[in-house]
Amino acid sequence: MEFYIDTAEIEAIKKYWDMGVIDGVTTNPTLIARSGRVFSEVVAEIAEVVKGPISVEAVSETAEELIEESKKLAEYGEHIVIKIPMTEAGLKATKELTKLGIKTNVTLIFSASQALLAAKAGATYVSVFVGRLDDKGHEGMDVVWESSQIFQNFGMESKIITASIRHPRHVIDAAKAGSHVATVPPAILDKMTTHPLTDDGLARFAADWAKVKA
Repeated sequence: MEFYIDTAEIEAIKKYWDMGVIDGVTTNPTLIARSGRVFSEVVAEIAEVVKGPISVEAVSETAEELIEESKKLAEYGEHIVIKIPMTEAGLKATKELTKLGIKTNVTLIFSASQALLAAKAGATYVSVFVGRLDDKGHEGMDVVWESSQIFQNFGMESKIITASIRHPRHVIDAAKAGSHVATVPPAILDKMTTHPLTDDGLARFAADWAKVKA
């Protein structure tokens, strides 16, 4: 399973890339705006650090505009993946971009039927937003399970990204469901790294070692 860090904060990206636990990065307009920096500078700096998939979002509405915007975004580097909205125009653009060899991440998917259509259109990745589904009283992870089963049944090449992750359990459930990727915010990665029992164990070892040295 691959981990992508869901942020535009360079320090967080460097931290987890150097740790060896992330394989790529996902961003969106909200994350870029939150960084308070110029889009082109942020993407260029991420590309210097991460030698893996970097998802950046196309925000146009029509298929033709999405295609042209995506072509320009793809010029940022070989690792760039274009996030395309799960709309009729987005599916049409995905089909054409796939023909051009431009990788796509169809985003804002909330059902297995949407995931299936995105895969049929040739999406490199399909992003299922489990947290937002949970917020509306649905079981978001069910969509990941269903999509994974469908993709396995027919040998579909698109990779499933479990997105909108709200807690470490989402990551474990995504792995159990067969999701190819989990895109995880830095705060959740921080929680996954630590455990109270690890801290207690280290403190006990340190105390015992001090007795040995004495």
